[in-house]
This record gives sequence, structure tokens and C-alpha cells, in this order.
Amino acid sequence: MSRYGTTSPVAAPQPQSTGMQVLAVSALATAMALGTLLLMPRTAPQAQLFAPAAVTSASATVMPGVTSRGSNRVSGEARVHYAVSGRDAGSYTETVDTFAQYPLRSTSEKMILGAGLVSAVAGVLAMIFRKPQRAQPSQMAPINMSLEGAPVATRQREERFTTWTRWHHMAMCATTGKKQGEIDGAAPVVSIEANQEAINRAMEGANFHKKITLLGSTGSIGTQTLDIVQSRPENYSIVGLAAGSNVDLLVEQCQQFKPEIVAIRDESKFEELKQRLADAGVETTVVAGEQGIVEVAKYGDADTVVTGIVGCAGLLPTVAAIEAGKDIALANKETLISAGPVILPLLKKHGVKCLPADSEHSAIFQSLQGAPPEGLSKVILTASGGAFRDWDAADLKKVTVADALKHPNWSMGAKITIDSATLMNKGLEVIEAHYLFGKGYDDIEVVVHPQSIIHSMVEYADTSIIAQLGWPDMRLPLLYSMSWPHRIEMPYERLDFVKVGQLTFKAPDQKKYPCLALAYRAGRTAGTMPCALNAANEQAVELFRQEKIHYLDIPKVIEAVMDDHEKDLKAEPVLEDIIAVDKWAREHAKELHAAGRFENVYA
Repeated sequence: MSRYGTTSPVAAPQPQSTGMQVLAVSALATAMALGTLLLMPRTAPQAQLFAPAAVTSASATVMPGVTSRGSNRVSGEARVHYAVSGRDAGSYTETVDTFAQYPLRSTSEKMILGAGLVSAVAGVLAMIFRKPQRAQPSQMAPINMSLEGAPVATRQREERFTTWTRWHHMAMCATTGKKQGEIDGAAPVVSIEANQEAINRAMEGANFHKKITLLGSTGSIGTQTLDIVQSRPENYSIVGLAAGSNVDLLVEQCQQFKPEIVAIRDESKFEELKQRLADAGVETTVVAGEQGIVEVAKYGDADTVVTGIVGCAGLLPTVAAIEAGKDIALANKETLISAGPVILPLLKKHGVKCLPADSEHSAIFQSLQGAPPEGLSKVILTASGGAFRDWDAADLKKVTVADALKHPNWSMGAKITIDSATLMNKGLEVIEAHYLFGKGYDDIEVVVHPQSIIHSMVEYADTSIIAQLGWPDMRLPLLYSMSWPHRIEMPYERLDFVKVGQLTFKAPDQKKYPCLALAYRAGRTAGTMPCALNAANEQAVELFRQEKIHYLDIPKVIEAVMDDHEKDLKAEPVLEDIIAVDKWAREHAKELHAAGRFENVYA
């Protein structure tokens, strides 16, 4: 009895089970399906992909919907890319009904009712067993098809059928818990399993010791990684080293870190390396060539492989390391960008962790520690603006190679410094963020932050924004990729906000940075297009460094290669497809240059 009268216990409201949610949406979808059958005409003209007039070809990736072999029907949400007179004309998202004629009375009616009833039964079963688990994406793989050469109609639609399609798509999204365009990312965040893994590792304490294999040991990533190993010998030791052609530095590294195996990519330096190591008294296995790098990547009992090789050359060694069950500290963004559809299933199959080691994605990764599933709303990547952030777009015609190599904030290799100048580096990071953290491209933004103190940010569902800050120092993200989830004390300069003074931001200038839009286009196209983008960019940057094309021709080369790849795009590539497209795009870029498509103003 209370002073205000008799009180009764009141049950706290319980969260609705996943099964109930699926059942509710499925019931709605079924009702829409039945309504559609009652309202739909008994006959219909040929239903085709809806696209603007004068379209000569189109391709689409259709998100999970319904299909029937008997009537060649497909329905769902499609991202449509189309061409007019053989030239790329853009893309849009469309709810598609079918690509061929369909008998409404037979197969289609069974298909619609069947899809609704199957969804309803699944909801009932899920509710009965009360297992609040979401369906795995592998159970709802996208339906991909090419429409090259197919007749394309002007915009017409059967509204009653597409209305049901939208409701069925909503039912599919309800069972996966993802927005359209989202995937399961590679980084161990925003899931119950990832959070538990981080807790388990943290509980073990910071007295860990990891064996490291380092790919690209003589580059900027490699030397900074070895600085960390040298500073914390109680936490790290070296199993393997792999380099390109710098024999002098590689011999010094072998003398200091005593690797069990060492590789040099330049096979002409193999004998020299062997002899010099023998003269220095270093006992180690020496291998060479591309296959030698692969051997190092999968060798022995290394816990983590740091992938510091620049470009798509790091793809096969990374695949080998994953298949050998080694965690990946990913400093080579091109691997995930070019081969995301291949790498993600491999990581899952072999139970391997992919930990971002570049500054922006490490910042996002750190900001997402402990984040609940479905808590992430938006990824915000910061960009320094590169060498030409303070130049007027009209002055870029005066750019020289030396100008492009003057980064205002970071000390990096030549290729990535030029990518920073064009903002292609940030465009590639947009694609990498999609594969690492799973967000759709509409939820990945880029802002120019000249001070490079905020390395990137995340926005949560409640509109809170969390960022990671620090001086521009690549050792910090490298360290966290090797120590996650631990925090190791290091003798680095502490961030002083008074010394920083101010933090400013602005939107990227699309006229000055056309490469950014090309990267978004490639990411949304998906399949092998990001691979073509990356390979074309690497070749264009090399042509520019050789002064065979102008700086302003870099995006023109990339766009031309992407345009020509549209007709051969593979939506669900395997590793062999990635390798083939990478090779083709590089050769095609050189062919376009040789054909005189781009003026050599430096000649």
C-alpha cells in the first residue's frame, strides 16, 4: 500500500522479436500481393527495364526480389547504368518489374503468392522459436544480369505491380536489418560478435606478443612499422620481410630484425641479396619475384601480416595471407578496393580479422569501438586537400610533377601523394570505407579539413558525432592495427589544442577534384568497376610522373577506361576476373595514350 493507494506490479515493455517484425511486414507484403492480383489487368504489354529515351544499352544490379525461371521474371530494386550512343550517360535507381514478357495468370500469380506466403511462414517460425537473429546476406545474394543489346523502353510503369515490389523489398530489408546499398563490412565493428571479441582480447591484458610479417618493408609504411617493432620488442617480433628492389635497406633491416624469411620482388637483385646477407652473417630463407612475396605472406606462424605494398601488387599476397589464417593490418587500400567482392568472403571463410592501418579508416575504426549493431548512421572522411587545395582550378593547367609531390601535411610515397593532390586517394578511401564498414555510398561523405588533425568521423543514429584526433603521424594507425584493442604507451608528441589553434572544414571542389566523382561512380557500379578505376588511376599517375600526360589528363584517362569497361563489367567477379580486369585497364590506359587521346604538353 502506498500513500496514494494500492500499487500493482507493471510488466516492463518487452522488445518485439525479430520473428514478429518479419511476420508483420510479411503479412503486409502478402496483403499487397493479393491486392495486386485483384487489381492487375489480366493482360499486359511487354514489360521492360525502365530507362530514358534514346538509351542504347544498360546494365543493372537487382537487389533481392522474386524470380521465376519459367517466365524469366525478376523484380526488385535496381541500380541502372545506361549509355546513349555508346557513351556513359549516368545512372539511377529504379524499381524493376521484369525484363521479358510474363504470363500473369500462371507463373506470375504463383510467384507473387508464393513469395508472400514463404515470407509469412518464415516470420511465424522465427516468432515461435524466438531467435532474434537476422538473416545472413549470403541467403539473399543480389540477382545480377546484363541487358546489353536488349530493347529499352521509355519510362512506363505498371504502378500496381511495382507498389507490391516495393513492399516485398521492404520485407527483405526487415529480415536483414540493412538499408539498400549496405553490406556486412570487413572490419570487426558494429556487431555483437566484434564487441565481444574486443572485450575478450582486452581482458587478456597488454602483455601480449605478436609475430609480424611485413610486406613492403622498405617503403614509408614498412619503415614506420619497423619503428614500432623496434620501440616495443616485448610486444612485437618480425617473422618475414618483403621489399621491392632496395637491397641496401633490406639488408640493414634483416641484420636488425632477423626475419626467418625475406623476399625481394625484383628478381634481378636475388643473387646480390643472397650474397650480401651471407656476408653480413644473416641466416634466413631468401626468395624472389611475385611468388616470393606470396611465400613470405603465408609463411610460418606470423599472427599478423602488415600489407604495405603499394597498388594492386598487394592483392595476391594478401589473399595468400588470409588463406593461411593470418590477421591483416591493411595499409594497402587497393586490395580491398579492387577485390572487395573476393576478399570479404575469404575473410569470413578463414575467420581472419581485417584491421585498417591507414589514418582515415583507423580513425573510423577507433570511433566505432563498442558501437551497437545498427548504431552507425554515417561515415565522414576528412581530406587534407592535397598539394593544390589553395590553388584556383584555373591554375591547375600550370601544374608540374614537382608541384604535385609537395604534400602540405603528410610525408608519403610519390604515388599516394599525387593521389592526394587529385583527391583520388579520398575517392579510393570512400570505396574502402564501404567494404570495411558496410555503409552505402549515400552515407559516406568527404570533407576537406586542411589541418589534418581530425582523421575522420562517424555519425551515430542519435546524431552524435565521434572523431579521432592526432598529429599527422602514420605510426598511430599502424600501431592500433597491430595492437587492437589495446592502447600501448608510445613516446609520440601529444596533441596540443592550443598549438593547433583552429579546425576548419569545407566541401570538396568538384571542378578541381573530378576524380572524387569518378570513384563514387565506380563504387556504386560495383563489380569489377572499382578494379578498373584503380588500375587506370595507377597507370595514369605513372604516365604523369613520366611527363607523358598532363596532370589534368589523369581523370580523363580514368574516365575513358571506365567508359570502355562498361560493356565488359562483371557484377560478381572471382579472383581471376579481378586480375584480368586489372591487367586490361592498365594496358588500355597505355593504348589510349599511344593513340594520341591525350596531349603531351610537357614534351
